[in-house]
Amino acid sequence: MEKKDKKILIVDDEEDLCEILRYNLRNEGYITDTAHSAEEALQKPLASYDLILLDVMMGEMSGFKMADLMRKKMNINTPIIFLTVKNTENDILTGFSLGADDYMTKPFSINELTARVKAVLKRSAVTGKHQVTTEKFGAIELDTQKKRLIISNRKIELTRKEYEILKLLIDNQGKIFSREDILNSVWGNDVIVTNRTVDVNITRLRTKLGKYGEFIKNKSGFGYYFEMDQLHSGKNEK
Repeated sequence: MEKKDKKILIVDDEEDLCEILRYNLRNEGYITDTAHSAEEALQKPLASYDLILLDVMMGEMSGFKMADLMRKKMNINTPIIFLTVKNTENDILTGFSLGADDYMTKPFSINELTARVKAVLKRSAVTGKHQVTTEKFGAIELDTQKKRLIISNRKIELTRKEYEILKLLIDNQGKIFSREDILNSVWGNDVIVTNRTVDVNITRLRTKLGKYGEFIKNKSGFGYYFEMDQLHSGKNEK
């Protein structure tokens, strides 16, 4: 994968720092997205990123807690570089024990950061660390490597945005996402699109899901969510 295709999420409650990192990484040719809290970051399709730059000390949920959730609960192996003022040996060991790929203490230079980003991305490409197993939800499977949908062993190609919307909804079953939430999570801050774009992608997804398209539900005035019923959950699928 070329550098221009590498997608990086920057998670830090210092908005100015987020913008500085975003600006410099974009100048290096990376696709960038930002979140100003762990809670906001967890609403994004984390497995779709090639690298996450994660601040440790943030609001209610720390970067350590977010990383722990990603690795142990969500089975997401996206490489992580921790960014923090916490620089004791115990802090660093904690970071690596949570699956960090690198650990940088603030303040740091942009040149050092970009060098470490390049090194981690190169290592993950060689080791295949970013690979995630196929995720199954009843009769529905998501091939997280080829970014496609599989239903009853039938492979269905999805556009990148269709895949990210579906994964966002499935990974957060029952949670309602407004059109604005979906736009922010899937399109990020780099592209200006309208709410109608979400509706168009949802319509295409429902069509590709066939009889399972009804699992993508809409609560009028609130937004979209994914909910499987018992009849079509896949338990009785042959």
